[in-house]
Amino acid sequence: MITTESLFRGRLKIRQRKKGYRFSIDTAILAHYVELKDTDTAVDLGAGCGIISIILAHRVPSARLYGIEIQRDLAELATANVRLNDMEDRITIVHRDMRDFRSYMRPGGADVVFSNPPYRRFLSGRVCHNRERAVARHEIAVSLSDVISVAGKLLRPSGRLFVIYPAERATDLITQMRAFKLEPKRLRLVHSKKDSEAELILAEGSKHGKPGVKVSPPLVVHKTDGSYTDEVNKMISF
Repeated sequence: MITTESLFRGRLKIRQRKKGYRFSIDTAILAHYVELKDTDTAVDLGAGCGIISIILAHRVPSARLYGIEIQRDLAELATANVRLNDMEDRITIVHRDMRDFRSYMRPGGADVVFSNPPYRRFLSGRVCHNRERAVARHEIAVSLSDVISVAGKLLRPSGRLFVIYPAERATDLITQMRAFKLEPKRLRLVHSKKDSEAELILAEGSKHGKPGVKVSPPLVVHKTDGSYTDEVNKMISF
């Protein structure tokens, strides 16, 4: 069963499976974190239903975006969502293993790469019975190392990577970024509530960048009553 969600006061519409992969607030947070210029070529590694590319194309209409998705059903859904929002001239969805990057872009062809990678190691914890969700959440098809390695190959010198990842695996993320010459330049921790431990980390890296990182103030998602904070509300209502 497919459901249709309206975003940004009805300006965007996204179809997604009721029992398959579904986007969450992490999606809006990463989309807001990505800095995209009018002339940029950007690649979404693990596009899912295409929502982040669609949000970015809405925000920066002259940018060129490519969404790479290994799961055929999700790639077809992403393509349908691009068509639904009349963005075929701005976004190309590619059904491919991201590691086969030469089939969809030359090395160094991207100004920006962004990703919400599978965050659980394969066979760590309970694996969802739904294949679509399992591949999106667990390192079944690709690993964190795969994602960062491909990003490093796709990006031009000084090109930028934007990632959201579990805070408990921040060391893994930063280690992999440096291993593939993507120097961390900006970090931000994401907390569910102001008195809770960080659940996520946002990271920006620069290809062949010089050492030196800025740590932004934390992002708090919920108020004490469970509603979204003003900052998060702005992210989802522009």
